[in-house]
Amino acid sequence: MCLAIPGKLIAIGEQEPLFRTGEVDFAGNRREVSLACVPDAQVGDYVLVHVGLAISTIDPDEAQRVFDYLREMGELEELGEAGPQP
Repeated sequence: MCLAIPGKLIAIGEQEPLFRTGEVDFAGNRREVSLACVPDAQVGDYVLVHVGLAISTIDPDEAQRVFDYLREMGELEELGEAGPQP
Protein backbone atom coordinates (compact mmCIF):
# COMPACT_ATOMS: atom_id res chain seq x y z
CA MET A 1 0.00 0.00 0.00
CA CYS A 2 1.28 3.45 -0.88
CA LEU A 3 0.55 6.46 1.28
CA ALA A 4 0.85 10.16 0.73
CA ILE A 5 2.93 11.68 3.53
CA PRO A 6 2.37 15.20 4.90
CA GLY A 7 5.23 17.64 5.01
CA LYS A 8 5.72 21.35 5.57
CA LEU A 9 6.59 23.45 2.53
CA ILE A 10 9.64 25.46 3.56
CA ALA A 11 10.84 26.94 0.25
CA ILE A 12 9.59 27.37 -3.29
CA GLY A 13 12.00 27.04 -6.18
CA GLU A 14 10.98 27.07 -9.82
CA GLN A 15 7.90 29.24 -10.41
CA GLU A 16 6.86 28.03 -13.88
CA PRO A 17 3.46 26.34 -13.21
CA LEU A 18 4.23 22.94 -14.76
CA PHE A 19 7.75 22.85 -13.33
CA ARG A 20 7.07 24.49 -9.95
CA THR A 21 9.07 22.82 -7.20
CA GLY A 22 9.47 23.25 -3.49
CA GLU A 23 11.48 22.01 -0.56
CA VAL A 24 9.34 20.05 1.89
CA ASP A 25 10.31 19.11 5.44
CA PHE A 26 9.18 15.64 6.53
CA ALA A 27 9.91 15.68 10.26
CA GLY A 28 13.51 16.77 9.73
CA ASN A 29 14.12 15.14 6.34
CA ARG A 30 13.98 17.61 3.48
CA ARG A 31 13.14 16.72 -0.09
CA GLU A 32 12.49 18.61 -3.30
CA VAL A 33 9.03 17.85 -4.66
CA SER A 34 6.90 18.92 -7.59
CA LEU A 35 4.23 21.51 -6.77
CA ALA A 36 2.54 21.32 -10.19
CA CYS A 37 -0.71 19.96 -8.69
CA VAL A 38 -0.88 22.54 -5.89
CA PRO A 39 -0.44 25.90 -7.62
CA ASP A 40 -1.76 27.85 -4.62
CA ALA A 41 0.56 26.24 -2.05
CA GLN A 42 2.69 28.75 -0.15
CA VAL A 43 5.66 28.50 2.20
CA GLY A 44 4.38 27.31 5.57
CA ASP A 45 1.57 25.18 4.13
CA TYR A 46 1.38 21.45 4.75
CA VAL A 47 1.18 19.36 1.61
CA LEU A 48 0.47 15.68 1.03
CA VAL A 49 3.28 14.18 -1.05
CA HIS A 50 3.11 10.95 -3.01
CA VAL A 51 6.16 9.73 -4.98
CA GLY A 52 7.69 13.22 -5.17
CA LEU A 53 4.50 15.04 -6.14
CA ALA A 54 2.51 17.26 -3.78
CA ILE A 55 -1.07 16.24 -4.49
CA SER A 56 -2.96 18.54 -2.09
CA THR A 57 -2.62 20.95 0.78
CA ILE A 58 -3.90 20.05 4.25
CA ASP A 59 -4.27 21.89 7.52
CA PRO A 60 -1.66 21.38 10.28
CA ASP A 61 -4.11 19.44 12.48
CA GLU A 62 -4.74 16.91 9.72
CA ALA A 63 -0.98 16.59 9.15
CA GLN A 64 -0.51 15.86 12.86
CA ARG A 65 -3.26 13.21 12.78
CA VAL A 66 -1.53 11.44 9.89
CA PHE A 67 1.78 11.48 11.79
CA ASP A 68 -0.02 10.10 14.87
CA TYR A 69 -1.37 7.21 12.78
CA LEU A 70 2.05 6.55 11.27
CA ARG A 71 3.58 6.53 14.76
CA GLU A 72 0.98 3.98 15.91
CA MET A 73 1.83 1.79 12.91
CA GLY A 74 5.56 2.07 13.60
CA GLU A 75 6.23 3.77 10.26
CA LEU A 76 7.85 7.02 11.46
CA GLU A 77 11.36 5.57 11.68
CA GLU A 78 11.77 6.25 7.96
CA LEU A 79 10.95 9.92 8.50
CA GLY A 80 13.26 10.39 11.47
CA GLU A 81 11.10 12.11 14.08
CA ALA A 82 7.65 12.11 15.62
CA GLY A 83 5.71 14.50 13.43
CA PRO A 84 5.46 17.87 11.77
CA GLN A 85 7.31 20.75 13.29
CA PRO A 86 5.34 23.96 14.00
